[in-house]
Amino acid sequence: MKEGKKLRLKKFYFHPITIYIAMIVGIVFLSWIFSAFEMQATYRTVNENTYELEPTLVAVENMLSFDGFKFIISNAMVNFLSFGPLASLIISLMGITIAEATGLIEAFTKKYLKNIPKATLTFLVILIATISSLINDVGYAILIPLVALIYFINNRNPILGIITAFCGVSFGYGVSIFVGSTEVALIGYTRNAAMLIDETTHISLTSNLFFIIAASIILSIVGTIIIEKIISPKIGKYKKEEEFATTEQYRVINLEEEEQKKIEQEKSQKRGLKFSLIIGIIILLIFIYSLLPNLPYSGMLLDMEETTYLNQLFGESSYFQDGFTYMISLFFILTGLAYGIGAKTINNDKDLIEKANKGFENIGSSIILIFVASQFIAIFKKTNIGIVITAWLAEVLNYMNLSGIALIVISLILIAIANIFLTSTSNKWLIFSGIVVPMFMQSNISPQFAQIVMRAGDSMTNGFTPFLAASVIYIAYLNIYNLNKEKPYTLKKAFSLITPYFLLISATWILVVVGWYLIGLPIGPGVLPTI
Repeated sequence: MKEGKKLRLKKFYFHPITIYIAMIVGIVFLSWIFSAFEMQATYRTVNENTYELEPTLVAVENMLSFDGFKFIISNAMVNFLSFGPLASLIISLMGITIAEATGLIEAFTKKYLKNIPKATLTFLVILIATISSLINDVGYAILIPLVALIYFINNRNPILGIITAFCGVSFGYGVSIFVGSTEVALIGYTRNAAMLIDETTHISLTSNLFFIIAASIILSIVGTIIIEKIISPKIGKYKKEEEFATTEQYRVINLEEEEQKKIEQEKSQKRGLKFSLIIGIIILLIFIYSLLPNLPYSGMLLDMEETTYLNQLFGESSYFQDGFTYMISLFFILTGLAYGIGAKTINNDKDLIEKANKGFENIGSSIILIFVASQFIAIFKKTNIGIVITAWLAEVLNYMNLSGIALIVISLILIAIANIFLTSTSNKWLIFSGIVVPMFMQSNISPQFAQIVMRAGDSMTNGFTPFLAASVIYIAYLNIYNLNKEKPYTLKKAFSLITPYFLLISATWILVVVGWYLIGLPIGPGVLPTI
């Protein structure tokens, strides 16, 4: 008697767009339930004039109501057009696709990156991605598509490149080789909170400098090990090389012709790279001059209404910060054109535009994904659920009688959990600083070190939440390079790929912060972990 065949059901995969729509429905119903139970919280912020704590009551807003539906419908276009990742991605792609179309990226990759050891390239990508947070979220829009393309040209899995760039930016967010936008966003809240204990407290913008430089290197080294030893073997190869099905005679003739073509191509590439290098240096010099104040026609990218240079560079109205993505795109466009002219890879403007269009062929579904994700994130913010949860977590810390290492570790963990629901660094520190900083100072821990704990906790879960706006770029590019369209990269699959990175980097963050405190090394010029 033959054994009956087992019936196998075909596994069904939901597209990320469908999942985001389902999450919108879920958030709307959750807001209704939480609002019905009057879910609310009170958090205390420091008054900048009196330096006293003032309570702020926040409650969950019901989106399953007349006003809720009014917001969802009337703000759909605003939510989409004001969604940061959309503009950043399109602007960066304009430059990258032109540089790709002219052959600049391929020529540069094959000449300078092909023979670099895999681990070295991974380290460089993670380090650059980590320090890119010097200027907010530009790393996501520029590095994810660029690194994916470089990996593809370099015969390495572009999916791995996407993961590497995303993890580098996300889980190293807030550390860099110099002070940047994070300091400008945090230092005001830190100083105001410190004034509750000591009105003479002074906190400089370089108070975390030594720590963030060391952390950026440590995280890049650990991240490289995680990518190469754990994630890369699981991802595997992208595609198999095709074998030639030709006769030996045909191959010999072909090799001679190919050798001649290769020599001519190398000459053209060398000339193109020389042209692009000259233009690149000129652009770089103009860019640097635009950042210098008080020189003839200089300081174009600075907000001269600010009093300090760092605020001129990284303040809320900074032209440098707001226009950085466009400047990078312009750099790729002009150097790409210079290469195309030098290497003669473009014939005319129509040829260039036609080739550049290919870079936008696969982003149609990504635009839809970004639209739906922008609605999901905007609706979630409107519900105030993230703020309420963050305020609760801050109050949990406030009621704990902790000091020393226990206070540091619990603060790290609570801030990391809060970051899942409230990804804005400044808003989170607004709520936590009035509690964390005084508790640290009363335990003989400096307010500057409290700020380090904030940025570490913020970074630990930054890439492991669906509420991070930039995560949609990561998910979109996973699906752009996905060869099996029947099995799209869902949110679950996308986050499962980076779970090892998240867990090990979180452990690294805790060890680095606690170790630094125990050793007592300076965290900045003249600043120690203890008071």
